[in-house]
Amino acid sequence: MLFDTHSHITDNRFNEDREEVINKIKESGVELLLNPGADIPSSLKAVELSKKHDFIYASVGVHPHDVEDMDKGSIEVLRELAKNKKVVAIGEIGLDYYYDNSPRDLQKKWFEEQIKLANQLKLPIIIHDRDAHQDTLDIIKRTKNEEIGCVLHCYSGNVELAKEYIKMGCMISIAGPATFKNNKKTKEVIKEIPLENLLIETDSPYLTPHPHRGKRNDSSYVRYIAETIAIEKGISYEKVCEVTKENGKRFFNIK
Repeated sequence: MLFDTHSHITDNRFNEDREEVINKIKESGVELLLNPGADIPSSLKAVELSKKHDFIYASVGVHPHDVEDMDKGSIEVLRELAKNKKVVAIGEIGLDYYYDNSPRDLQKKWFEEQIKLANQLKLPIIIHDRDAHQDTLDIIKRTKNEEIGCVLHCYSGNVELAKEYIKMGCMISIAGPATFKNNKKTKEVIKEIPLENLLIETDSPYLTPHPHRGKRNDSSYVRYIAETIAIEKGISYEKVCEVTKENGKRFFNIK
């Protein structure tokens, strides 16, 4: 059984058939699903959907693309949402220097403020880092309390950076790009990082894995990431499913 630790099932692309897709996901062998927020409205939707389905959990947070709309009141809204028992993390939060949809100073400010909120609530954080590796690392080192967990969602860095995060007690999450033939960097990370430090995700509806590239992604495709890890590590698919599921349950404190 699989745990997709990052799937935006509340995304508008699922508006026409969300419940059908959720049934498909359950039938595919996905036992647990974490639906992260990316702004205040999607965080609220994630919480509401988690109340309807036992196997779906939520996280709340504001993605770097949307931090221009944040103020102190936003932090209090997130704090209130996080009181729900199905909310297991703060995220996704972080930095995105590839698109730069928000000014970098604001990205860094609200990244830090959301980490501080996670520290106060003793919840793990889900990190979005695109082309901002050093600043992301520096802020996490400076801001994160040791006792809260940290996962690098859809990890895109190299082995050396991954090992730096592992030393800090962080998890590395592997997504659909790992299945792409020419993605040697992520395959090297899979080989070098212990299975006990890995999570798997789809980031659906984005980053659809091979052999379904070009289609809308959903959590039923998380098995392709597990299969890729099994091949690269030379272990069984079943072991990858079991260990990554238990990793996720432990990380997000899901009983």
